[in-house]
Amino acid sequence: MSAFLGKYYYTLDQKGRVIIPAPLREIIFNKYSNFKLYITNAPFDKCLDIYPYEEWNKLIEKLRNLPQSSDSVEFYQRRVIASASECEIDKQGRILIPYEQRQDADINTDVVIVGMLNRIQVWDKSKWIEITDPNKIDIKAFKAELTGYGI
Repeated sequence: MSAFLGKYYYTLDQKGRVIIPAPLREIIFNKYSNFKLYITNAPFDKCLDIYPYEEWNKLIEKLRNLPQSSDSVEFYQRRVIASASECEIDKQGRILIPYEQRQDADINTDVVIVGMLNRIQVWDKSKWIEITDPNKIDIKAFKAELTGYGI
């Protein structure tokens, strides 16, 4: 089974378009039958999530089965579902990131595109560097939690 993997550095063009890296495009075109993508705010981070159509529908089905009166579910829907928009990869391998989504995620010109197994994330480069800095986490706590998961 193919998964979105890797980290790629790109620059947004003046219209807010960015290239989806070739290895990630290959997965979209080879693994999925529908090439539509959904781009949305990540629920808790200042970045954007891009879901292939099929993965997006799996997420929607999970949400439909959750209690709609839950504050957590409601927050998630307001943050993720309300900000979602459909996009397609153009002939040059690019997607347009809507202005509002770039603003919400504080994405400027230099971005990092990251494979996250079933989705792709787009980060502003400076935020990516900050969030992945091992000096800013409790390494012992993270190791213990991951060990508990068998990783």
